[in-house]
Amino acid sequence: MENIKLFCVSLGCDKNLVDTEKMLGVLGSRGLTFTDDETEADVILVNTCCFIGDAKEESVNTILDMARYKEEGRCRALIVAGCLAQRYKQEILDEIGEVDAIIGTTSYEEISRVLDEALGGGKGNHISCFKDLNQLPMGHIKRVVTTGGHYAFLKIAEGCDKRCTYCIIPSLRGPYRSVPMERLIEEAGELAEAGVKELILVAQETTLYGTDLYGVKSLPKLLRELARIPGIQWIRIQYCYPEEITDQLIETIRTEDKVCNYLDIPIQHASDKILKRMGRRTHKEELKERIRKLREEIPDIALRTTLISGFPGETESDHEELMDFVNEMEFERLGVFAYSAEEDTPAFSYPNQVPQELKEERRDEIMELQQDIAFEHCEMVGRILTVLIEGKVVDEPAYVGRTYMDAPNVDGLIFVNGDVELMSGDFVKVKVTGAAEYDLIGEVYDESAQ
Repeated sequence: MENIKLFCVSLGCDKNLVDTEKMLGVLGSRGLTFTDDETEADVILVNTCCFIGDAKEESVNTILDMARYKEEGRCRALIVAGCLAQRYKQEILDEIGEVDAIIGTTSYEEISRVLDEALGGGKGNHISCFKDLNQLPMGHIKRVVTTGGHYAFLKIAEGCDKRCTYCIIPSLRGPYRSVPMERLIEEAGELAEAGVKELILVAQETTLYGTDLYGVKSLPKLLRELARIPGIQWIRIQYCYPEEITDQLIETIRTEDKVCNYLDIPIQHASDKILKRMGRRTHKEELKERIRKLREEIPDIALRTTLISGFPGETESDHEELMDFVNEMEFERLGVFAYSAEEDTPAFSYPNQVPQELKEERRDEIMELQQDIAFEHCEMVGRILTVLIEGKVVDEPAYVGRTYMDAPNVDGLIFVNGDVELMSGDFVKVKVTGAAEYDLIGEVYDESAQ
């Protein structure tokens, strides 16, 4: 396959990106080369998302865009993988004739065989590969890291058992299955050897890691094992359900130097009525207690959360309650989604659906409030922070990077001034000199001059 060029589009979440990188690893080991020009591709792979309506629309439009290159380019095989493929297999095959093969969410390690069949026509068009959603994708696959090389996502589990009433993920990804710890340590070691310095732990739910394999919540143990890997300097945790955050986990974050004092806790709402309708397992007061405990034990922790506006049955009073909660909690990082009604979920048929315009209006109100909070409570000026350099600002003697408080792609950046040569992936001490919206401004801190 040395002369075959692959063009790949990965959509959706970082968990999906890990699957993409593993498929690229399989295909790269077969001798395929990668191209960023669709017109030059012999094979096009689209790894799709369908978590909410906007994601579905983006996935469908991307497939249609790529389908053009079966006629206009040199593409011989168009392969669709991921969540949209899992959910709408038959519709894709029936309505987009240019698609040659389709792969489910637990079958990505079969990409090489599927590609052989698509190119060889062994089974004709419309090849499909779907495996039992109860199984974990087999074995260890060496990835092609696409994030720039100095950070990478480490997916520690597949699937979810929570079954929130708005969420389709358990139907697409199956039940919760932890990846064995020894496999994760091996993968993390390979990433570190390739130059990765920051590991970002992801799953549909990271805090339950290990309960199915080892009978206990094993995330603290995994964190300690990963922290022993030479070359890894930051470990960041995302997707922590608040009710599953244990004292042991808090203690591990507090005492393990490599684990960032950062936690992503998607709470979704603060009205007890709405939380119950969502199928969430916490109440407002429990959320407050958990946040208070985290901030008491780890005073400089940065807390990120995500919320849903306009869930069915949400009244103006519920919305105001959520606004008051956001105002009181002062999350360092926050994002909001307007509720997306997804068929095959309980909430899809709930009465009192909120009009789209009102959902978006409430979302915007929360984000405006959060921006005010970020402005009013920014106490970063004057602080000395460690910054991971991401790149250089074009035509300026400045660099862009992230602090421990910022996950890539979802949080802010820091712009670093200084007459010093830096490279992407470098860690450098920076003194914060200002702020602009959600981003910081700083200068390289010269300790020897102090």
